[in-house]
Amino acid sequence: MRLESICWGASLPHLTTLRAFLSLAALFLLAAPAPQQGVDQRGIIDMDGEVFAPPDPREKAEWTFARLEYDLGYQYGRYGFRRWAADWPKADRQFIRGVKRLTRVEARSTETLVDLDSDELYNWPWLYVEDPGGWRLSPKQAARLREYLLRGGFLMADDSHGDYEWQVFEDGIRMVFPDRTVEDLRDNDEIFQVVYDLSDRVRIDGTRYIWGYRWPYTPDSATPHWRAIRDDKGRIMIAICHNSDVGDAWEWADSPEYPEQEASVAYRIGVNYIIYGMTH
Repeated sequence: MRLESICWGASLPHLTTLRAFLSLAALFLLAAPAPQQGVDQRGIIDMDGEVFAPPDPREKAEWTFARLEYDLGYQYGRYGFRRWAADWPKADRQFIRGVKRLTRVEARSTETLVDLDSDELYNWPWLYVEDPGGWRLSPKQAARLREYLLRGGFLMADDSHGDYEWQVFEDGIRMVFPDRTVEDLRDNDEIFQVVYDLSDRVRIDGTRYIWGYRWPYTPDSATPHWRAIRDDKGRIMIAICHNSDVGDAWEWADSPEYPEQEASVAYRIGVNYIIYGMTH
């Protein structure tokens, strides 16, 4: 399959399972699954003991993967597991590779971390937040996030599961926007059509449901929900993936054990959200 046939702005035929698998496999020939990762200030990534240095970790680009840091309250302590960092940095870096290959967007080769308490927040028009079912926002942080979104920012919220995590996430959202409605998106919503036609979506499983302990789905976590909050003009400011784990699919797309269909949909979801956020 010619790369041009799946670039942004070109014809986008529906891919068969085999063709999608081959295109995704080509993205990750140099990557390896890694349960433990780290990244230093130069942007050099260490995955499973092997170092991958991007060509220019501070390059200028029209789009950067910006990951939001948030407070965890009392849950794990200052030096405990950081839920905002789940899948980081491998998911970010592998998704960036996909954006470079599947679109004409000039993407920076490395991700950046964004602290809600820093004015750096306003430098990144597209933000990704992992596992917001564990965040704790202060009133000041909620006000800053509200200002960011009303200025035209876009937030992709991913990997919250079940009623309890939804309530924690919603508590934070209500601090940001007390009076705005969280809506379930329709299949024909523009955000699902802007590049790829995603009228037929699937639940994107976290690896905990595929290998390891193979956790069973509870009734409140079995059905995926694609939700959003809009501004006064109808622009989606927050796109919410509840009961799905898009970041896990980005991270493990190079693994033969991860379902190819879910990985393909995860990349298309991400690409659509980037293009929507850049054009609305």
